[in-house]
Amino acid sequence: MDAYDALPFPRTDVAMNTLHFVRGIEDPAIFNHSMRTYLYGRFLGEQQGLRPDRDYDDELLFLGCLLHDSGLSPEGNGDQRFDLDGADLATRFLTEQGVSPERVEVVWDAIALHLHHEIAMRKRPEIALVTAGAGLDLGDGNPPVLPAGYADRVHAVLPRLHAAAVLHDTIVSQALDKPHKAPPFSMPGELVRQQTQGTWPTWKQLMTQPYGWNDYAGYDDHQP
Repeated sequence: MDAYDALPFPRTDVAMNTLHFVRGIEDPAIFNHSMRTYLYGRFLGEQQGLRPDRDYDDELLFLGCLLHDSGLSPEGNGDQRFDLDGADLATRFLTEQGVSPERVEVVWDAIALHLHHEIAMRKRPEIALVTAGAGLDLGDGNPPVLPAGYADRVHAVLPRLHAAAVLHDTIVSQALDKPHKAPPFSMPGELVRQQTQGTWPTWKQLMTQPYGWNDYAGYDDHQP
């Protein structure tokens, strides 16, 4: 833990147990991304005037950030999209740690919503800042300017290790092995489409599957 001594994160028993758990199951590039997500999420909160343990629960933010990509680990690789698999893994782990259902629910929401920026940003800070921090770490959008030297200090302790590329390849690898983890129009599905040069079905094709309700039967005949 000496390498992390200078980093400002909660040192509660649950926080430390979660850190050791996630570090043990995730690729180092993804683990470092998860840690940076917390640091950048906390920074973005400060930019909004939010202070840890005054305006939001710092432990919950840390847990959400650390576990937000746990669905990309072998232990978290289930039969859902990786964000939902990670949320469910977090629930199991934190429940075993004795975390209350109310607190576990906040972490579940933070993880399950982290790919849905517009929704997450309307939620409480412990949820919104997970999405914001992850986006900043991956260069998503137009992030605010970090203080001079801040990113260099963070990267010295938590090197990038090609984070964006590793995340992409892990998501795609999981989905190629289990195609139902990348449904049409989802983020994992889009990454697989780009990788395979596949095409999406149209809305009409989706609505006219054999098990559908035949809503298009005769419809086109009545259109001008």
